[in-house]
Amino acid sequence: MSVAARFDARSTDGGEVGSAIERHGYAIVENMIDADELASLSGELDHELAGQATGESNFLGARTQRLNNLFMRAPTTRGMALHPVLLGAADHILLPWCARYQITYTGTMHLLPGETAQALHRDAFFYPFRNPGPITQQGSLWAVTEFTRENGATRIVPGSHQWDEERRPRADEIEVAEMAAGSAIIYAHSLIHGGGANATAQPRTAVAINLALGWLRQQENQFLTLPPDKARELPDQLQRLVGYDFGAPFMGAVNGRNPHHLLEEPGGPPGPRNDPELDRAYRERVHWLKCEVVPPPPGVLPTD
Repeated sequence: MSVAARFDARSTDGGEVGSAIERHGYAIVENMIDADELASLSGELDHELAGQATGESNFLGARTQRLNNLFMRAPTTRGMALHPVLLGAADHILLPWCARYQITYTGTMHLLPGETAQALHRDAFFYPFRNPGPITQQGSLWAVTEFTRENGATRIVPGSHQWDEERRPRADEIEVAEMAAGSAIIYAHSLIHGGGANATAQPRTAVAINLALGWLRQQENQFLTLPPDKARELPDQLQRLVGYDFGAPFMGAVNGRNPHHLLEEPGGPPGPRNDPELDRAYRERVHWLKCEVVPPPPGVLPTD
């Protein structure tokens, strides 16, 4: 694994990680969560995974258990989503294309023994813009257990975020994102990657926390997953990241006003119809995307 794309959260910042993602398509950051947080997260996931069904397609994994709605089911993830390295990287790679980004997806991928390798793919197919192009999503995959070549560590193709759609990786271009538990790989949505095969007797567990431009529809419907009575349990910054705030000028409004007022004191005045800081950021920072639509590749839709 390229030394240039591996960092330690205790001695790096989001800007450095974001720059590496721009160059390589990914960065592995060690020590993103400590031993106590890791133990809490493992306990929360073990409880929720008990009896959970496996995937119903090859892409989702016949031997993979998946969970969503992690901010309620595994509360340790609330702090993970606010990690300064994660958000600093998003500031670096997403904010040139939006005035505000949002959480688009949370999920667990629990690979049981005997799971086969997932199809290599780009997460970019959710938003069908032809590659290469602007980064519209930032993925992060956190190792709850150690990631090894043998237990299904994610396979990645460094630099593939800059390839066009027609190029396919050779075998010698595919690397394995091995990393210790508590680490995370943070990557551009357009990086070619896929889960590995688990040839061990133990499961491999990962948590995904993904961000997207604030003017794109979120993959996970956060407002049904986290209705106001649930969202009030989250820190204010996380409430806004999941979408209880304008995602762009006028976008996400409730009765024409900032949706965050739904979480504020009952009977209080409604929030404003605009956010001057957001409006200014949109005017000064956002570039126009010049993108060509491309269909999703075979093998990545749930029905494939």
